[in-house]
Order: sequence, then C-alpha cells, then structure tokens
Amino acid sequence: MTRCLVVDDDAEIRESLQRYLSGFGLQVVTAPDGRAMRREMDGPRFDVIVMDLMLPGEDGLSLTRWVQHQHGVPVIMLTARGDPVSRVVGLEIGADDYLPKPFEPRELVARIQAIVRRATKARERGAEPGRIALFDGWRFDRVLRTLTSPDEVQMALSNAEYRLLAAFIERAGRVLTRDALLELTRAPGVEVNDRSIDLAVSRLRSKLGDSPKEPRLIRTVRGEGYLFDAKVAS
Repeated sequence: MTRCLVVDDDAEIRESLQRYLSGFGLQVVTAPDGRAMRREMDGPRFDVIVMDLMLPGEDGLSLTRWVQHQHGVPVIMLTARGDPVSRVVGLEIGADDYLPKPFEPRELVARIQAIVRRATKARERGAEPGRIALFDGWRFDRVLRTLTSPDEVQMALSNAEYRLLAAFIERAGRVLTRDALLELTRAPGVEVNDRSIDLAVSRLRSKLGDSPKEPRLIRTVRGEGYLFDAKVAS
C-alpha cells in the first residue's frame, strides 16, 4: 500500500485529503507543520509527501530541501496559484511536482500515482546491472541517489540533481543542449526553463568540486550546451 504524508496547516484540507486519498487505497498520515512532519519521518518510510508551501514556522521550501537530502522521498508541493517564483524555486531544490491551489483532488491522485510508478520503475532498473556508475574517482548510486567522492565523502542528491547527473552519465561525451536537458530531466506536468538548468548545473558542479571558472567534468560548450567530460564505468 502506498504511504502518503500530507503536510498542511489547514485542518479542513488535511482531513478532506485524508478521506479522499484513502478512498483510492492510500495509507494517509497528516501533519500540521514541519515539527510534526519531522516526527512522522522518523517512522516507517513514506512513498510520497504532499506539502503546502506556506506553513507556520519552517516553510515548505526548507522542508523539501531537508527531505531530499535526508530521505529522498518524492514531494508534491502545493502552491498559491499566483506564486510562480516559489514554484520554480521549489522545483529547483528538489520537489518532484506541484499543484496550484485550489486544485482538483482527482488530479492529485493521478500525480501521486505517476510519481509512485516512476519510483517503482527506478527501483527495478536499479536491480539491473548499471546501478553503480564510476567516473573520475566518484561513485554514483542510482538507487540510493548518493554521490561518493574520491575521499569517501557521501552526499545526498536532490531529485533535480539526481535526474541531471543521471542524464549526463548516460550521455557522457556528448554535447547536450539546454532544451535536451529540459526534456531529459523534466518531471511530468512541470514547467521549467533554461535558467533552471543553469542553476541545477551550478549546484551539481559545486557538489562535484568542479571549478565554476574552469570546470573539468561538466564543461560549457558556448552556444550549444553542456558536455559531461568523463569516462564512465558501471
């Protein structure tokens, strides 16, 4: 059974979503704020988190960043309809999808089901050869979504960073345009732009210790896009 955590400070929304989602076979747990959410995350693992952006105390952006670095659970962010900036920022720090309020509950069910299907397929692919990719002393685990440095320092990747690194590794030695990277890393139903790709590349370079002025691994090809310049072994 799919386990879903709904985080929203509106008691009516929490209760209505719990009743509605339970009707589709989901096991739903609710939390009113970040503190309660963190307590729930100490228990059995959730398959997906539905989280409001505007929460009392710690907001949804900060909590999404924490979830991606500590647990790697997919997040669907609920945002105000007229708040595109926060929506884009949320996607850039690792949210998998978003829905503007007010939304149709059946659409939320469809998005949850899509995310769970993708996660299931990713786990199945991880059981096949090629789960581990090695390059330039680094170790990339596609299942655990971790990156281990040549010095054995392990770091978690946000969902956006994971998708970007996976795209580069699978196409090492090829120049990828920003449009190509948008298509390869886009979550269904999500609107992103060239600037989002540039920011994601910058964050990934930072984690890889790649110099922003003279990068060795993720090279900028002027007027074309980016090139992952490393030999990759499975």
